[in-house]
Amino acid sequence: MASNVSNTSPAANQLVCPYHPAAALVDDYHTGDMICSDCGLIVGDRMIDPSSEWRTFSDDPSRPDPSRVGSTDPVLQNLATFIQPSANGFEPPNHFSFLKMDTTTRKLMFGFAMIATMAERINAPASIVSHAKTIFKQALEPAALTHRSLEAVSVACLYIACRQEGVPRTFKEMCAVCSASKKEIGRCFKLITKVLATSLDHITSEDFMQRFCSKLFLPHEVQKAATHIAQKAFEADLVPDRSPISVAAAAIFMASQVSATAMSLKAVAAIAGVAELTIKQSYKLMHPHAWELFPRTHLFYKHIGMLPSWKCLV
Repeated sequence: MASNVSNTSPAANQLVCPYHPAAALVDDYHTGDMICSDCGLIVGDRMIDPSSEWRTFSDDPSRPDPSRVGSTDPVLQNLATFIQPSANGFEPPNHFSFLKMDTTTRKLMFGFAMIATMAERINAPASIVSHAKTIFKQALEPAALTHRSLEAVSVACLYIACRQEGVPRTFKEMCAVCSASKKEIGRCFKLITKVLATSLDHITSEDFMQRFCSKLFLPHEVQKAATHIAQKAFEADLVPDRSPISVAAAAIFMASQVSATAMSLKAVAAIAGVAELTIKQSYKLMHPHAWELFPRTHLFYKHIGMLPSWKCLV
C-alpha cells in the first residue's frame, strides 16, 4: 500500500518524494511544508526557515554589530510589567505575580499561551499565530465575549486566522487540540466575526483537497481527479446544502476507487474528520453522474463502471 512507502531516502537519510525520488522539493515557508515539485505531495511539515531575518552590518567597520535575539511580540506591547517588592529590595517575578496582574493582562497571557500551544499541535506557521493573537486581543474588548470560555475564544481566533491566511482547518481538527466543545467554539466564532465585522471567504473543497490527499498518500493524479469531481458536483448543483468537507471526502473516495490506490470509506472519514454516513450521503448524490464528473483526460486504472454503489458501502 502507498501508506507504507517511506518518505526518507535510506542512502542520504533525507526527505524525498516516495513517487518521484529524483524530484526537487519546494520549500513553502508560508505553510511550513516541503512539497514535491512534480506531483505536489506534501513530503514534510513543520519546516523552519533557516535564512537570516535581519542584516548585521558586520562588514561595516563604522557601525557596531546590532545582532539581537529577536524582536518583541507586537501584540504584547503596552502591557504592564510587575516586579514583586520584598524586604531585601526587588525579586524576580514568580507565579504569584501572575495573580497580581490586572484582569485584561491575565486573559491576554492565558489566551496567547493557548493559541501558541494549539497552533503547534496543528502545525500552523508563525504568521498564523501572530494573526490569531491580534484577533484575540481585539476580541477581548467587546462586552459580548466577556463571559465566554477563554479557551473557546482562543480556538475560534486561531480558526479565523487559518481561514484568513488561506490554510483553513475543520472544526473537528480544532476540537481535537483543545477541551472546548464544538458548539461553544462555533458560538465564539459567530460572535467574533459579528462583533469585529471580520470578512471571511467561503471555504471550498479545494481548500482541503491537497492536505487530505497527502495524509492518505494518494498520488497527484487522484488529487487532480478528486478536485475536478468536487468542482463539477458544485457547478452542477448535485450536492445542495452539503458541506465542502464532506464533498471533498466523497470526491477523494470516488477518485481513489478507480485508481491503483483505492481507499476505504473508513480511512477517508478518519482523515477528513467527518462521519462515514455523511460521506455516503454525498457519494450517493454524485455516483449516478460519475461519467460527467471525472476529467475527460483522466487515465482510469479500473473501469468507471466498477465504482461501488452507495448501497454496498460499509
